[in-house]
Amino acid sequence: MTVRNGQERQDEVRRRPAGSTEPLSEAYDTALLDLDGVVYAGGEAVPHAVEALGTARDGGMHLAYVTNNALRTPDAVAEHLTELGVPAEAGDVITSAQAVARLIADDVPSGSRILVIGGEGLRVALRERGLVPVDSAEDEPVAVVQGYGGPDMPWGRFAEASYAVARGLPWYASNTDLTIPGARGIGPGNGAAVEVVRIATGGRVEPKVAGKPLPPMHRETVLRTGARRPLVVGDRLDTDIEGAFNGGVDSLLVFTGVTDAAQLLRAVPEHRPTYVAADLRGLLVGQPEVVVEEDGSFVCGDWRASVSAPRGGELVLDGPAGAGAADPVDAVRALCGAAWTAADAADGEAPDAGKVLARLGL
Repeated sequence: MTVRNGQERQDEVRRRPAGSTEPLSEAYDTALLDLDGVVYAGGEAVPHAVEALGTARDGGMHLAYVTNNALRTPDAVAEHLTELGVPAEAGDVITSAQAVARLIADDVPSGSRILVIGGEGLRVALRERGLVPVDSAEDEPVAVVQGYGGPDMPWGRFAEASYAVARGLPWYASNTDLTIPGARGIGPGNGAAVEVVRIATGGRVEPKVAGKPLPPMHRETVLRTGARRPLVVGDRLDTDIEGAFNGGVDSLLVFTGVTDAAQLLRAVPEHRPTYVAADLRGLLVGQPEVVVEEDGSFVCGDWRASVSAPRGGELVLDGPAGAGAADPVDAVRALCGAAWTAADAADGEAPDAGKVLARLGL
């Protein structure tokens, strides 16, 4: 199996999830895995992640970990993964800190001082590119960079960034994810910190951003992994899935992090994944086909989805009574076909999904 071309992606991914007769771990040579909300959350492994990744790796799939979180170094991330039971080396980890460091190094001379608002991962990545991290706007930096610094980032760090940006220094951000999943729920991410500096400086300047879903992160990933048939695996539509779309590669969305079924059904074309699974066990199996019937309904497994009216209608779902033995993810796949097709035909107006999702308990 090879990665589909652009027209096939238009037909299959943007209007309904694709099917695969092969397990995804055999159909693709490399899994480009997001970390937060996919492999772990709040430092603990996501259920089924360790076992699924071990089986995929033993079957010959290369596992690479691609994260917008710039806080920790690749060494630290690899050590954490290994402790969780997912053996990894630093070279298996690609971070937005590395991507933004390369972006800055392309713009400024080697040895330049860079004001760092973030954690050790960002500092290490800058040094790798021959740049010098500094802590104050008074240390004669030539640019300022922001990356996630953890929940205990001192408020004064944002003030330093604001002073530098207000003076006209070039401004970079590892990523602009507004939120980040953790053990206690969803917390503010680096994008929220970027907004603090933007507001403080009058909103007149925009940072150059490196992380998913933008091209610098895809470039960094390709350079470091050498993947030929990659599959992006993530939990966020606006970073992981859009990044795969922008890079022209296939994607798998898992429901272990930020995105829920309601958000998926409302997804715009660039946020629609190739495949959908409950968790990382989806890597180990084929993906059921979503079939379009003559009456325009969409069938997946034991479920049939349709829309009650072309515009302003609601999603309708037919399936086993009680749905005890039926896979609810198959229902979501069928609903995606109905919802995405209806939204495209109605200029982006998504059908109401409230009743069917309540029925499924989603």
